[in-house]
Amino acid sequence: MQKGILTVISGFSGAGKGTLMKTLLSRYDDYALSVSMTTRAPRPGEIDGKDYFFVTVEEFEKSIAEGKLVEYARYVDNYYGTPADYVFEQLKKGKNVLLEIEIQGALQIKEKFPDALLLFITTPSAKVLEERLRGRGTETEEVIRKRLERAATEAADVGKYEYIIVNDVLEEAAESMHNIITNSKFATSRNARFIKDMKSGIDSLLKGE
Repeated sequence: MQKGILTVISGFSGAGKGTLMKTLLSRYDDYALSVSMTTRAPRPGEIDGKDYFFVTVEEFEKSIAEGKLVEYARYVDNYYGTPADYVFEQLKKGKNVLLEIEIQGALQIKEKFPDALLLFITTPSAKVLEERLRGRGTETEEVIRKRLERAATEAADVGKYEYIIVNDVLEEAAESMHNIITNSKFATSRNARFIKDMKSGIDSLLKGE
């Protein structure tokens, strides 16, 4: 069984990252959604092991010390991180693990795991991004402004990603995303063992073995 691809997904707030991932998970059976670990308290309706792995600060810091996290960060007095065991178990099963994460964490992962695939989700234009943020109808003008300011900062690092997915028509964007991930399995960098075995086999044929 071919190993799955660790796919790191980032994008502007309002670009539709979550919707795209849900579409892939519902349409194909070779994807798994990474479940993060956190020290914050569960919100109403959240389920341990499904939405997050909820742990104590002591448990989280023990995981850090034992190198059991792919990446981690601390926001507003709470830890958030990605358990390595869960990710690698899914990859070994051939699942493409989808990990939604901010740019800082994404670049951390790419440095530690060069085979990880980095995708950035964007709207077709800045105007559409603003329209989607306003279209939610749940955020104040101040919050919208802050999200746009954050998007401006994030835009400077988009070039560090391998692919961008323009989420204009959801169905088309989901199909493009699936094709990129699937085709990435054939990259030479992810098939070093196959290439080595092929060369060895050809050498044996030439030697009459």
